[in-house]
Amino acid sequence: MSTHHPIAIIGGGLGGPLLARVLHVNGIESVVYDLDASLHAHPQGGMLDIHEDSGQPALRDAGLFDTFCQIIYPGGEAMRILDKHATVRHADEGFGTRPEVSRGALRNLLISSLPNGMVHWGSKVAEVHTLADGRHEVTLTNGETFTADLLVGADGAWSKVRTLVSDVKPIYSGLTFVEVHLFEADTRHASAAALVGGGSMFALSDEKGMTFHRDPDSTLHGYIALKTPADWSRTIDFTKAAAIKTMLLEHFVDWDERLQAMITGADGAIVPRPLFALPVGYRWTRVPGVTLLGDAAHVMAPFAGEGANLALQDAAELARAIIAHPHDVDHALTLYEQALFLRSEVSAAVSAENLTIAFRADAPQGMVDLMVQYGVGDHAP
Repeated sequence: MSTHHPIAIIGGGLGGPLLARVLHVNGIESVVYDLDASLHAHPQGGMLDIHEDSGQPALRDAGLFDTFCQIIYPGGEAMRILDKHATVRHADEGFGTRPEVSRGALRNLLISSLPNGMVHWGSKVAEVHTLADGRHEVTLTNGETFTADLLVGADGAWSKVRTLVSDVKPIYSGLTFVEVHLFEADTRHASAAALVGGGSMFALSDEKGMTFHRDPDSTLHGYIALKTPADWSRTIDFTKAAAIKTMLLEHFVDWDERLQAMITGADGAIVPRPLFALPVGYRWTRVPGVTLLGDAAHVMAPFAGEGANLALQDAAELARAIIAHPHDVDHALTLYEQALFLRSEVSAAVSAENLTIAFRADAPQGMVDLMVQYGVGDHAP
């Protein structure tokens, strides 16, 4: 027999737990299903800047803002833009209003704020479908099934829940990131640590680049960015680290040796991350009893800094709509989605435009001009 939930949230990243938290503190219970085996099953990625007009208000709605302030990384907002000669073309000391935090630390904060048992770990969705009575049924890979009056897809770029409202899938952006790490950077990779500084670094030229940021534990977390065919990463064995470094280095033969060393000195696994995005302006027709948030609703390339912030904002605004209309949830969903479509279209357009700017033939000039336009930091001619 299937279990039934009034509200079931698929995905325990950032948006899903924040939605559950805001509902919980307002007396509305929900459950979260996540495919991870446990909270600490695997690393959660790098640093996030939490915006004052989206992510921060969402954390206030959850009653977690003061605790959030205790886990931010001081100085993490600093940013440098370099060219391939390692010349600093723009620098920002980072004394702004968008503090940096580890994604893992933020996720831990959100999930630890929920009652024990609210998150169902090890729950990978196999399929979803709509029943004759209008409810939605979820089948997990372990054979378990459950139904929900409201099913929320917070399950990322390749959302299974999205299939209930649309058959649109993310499209390859033309850019692939190759993820690398430099551990104990201050002692083991001193030249790289000096280039990155206390926050993040973008080295861009010739329609490619390297982006690195400093984690609180002195790890430099980076991405080597290349324009490649969509299936490029599937044709390469990324378990052969030495061969991968040699291959990557071939794309940067005329770059400064200190930048090249950020490839050759990479520690641990090297992982391809092709960038996909839903079409700018993506929206779906209202389906009773189901909605989306975060990347499930509007996955975009990470060139507007909006992904995590939108997920948090989506979650808080969905919770507010449900709280305001507890006896007419579909009206709440209509109001929520109308606002979501408008704000996500703006962010997706900016993200797509910034991707093009960052990897123009004259890079990093486009990014430098963008920072000047924003009135951020100091730049060199």
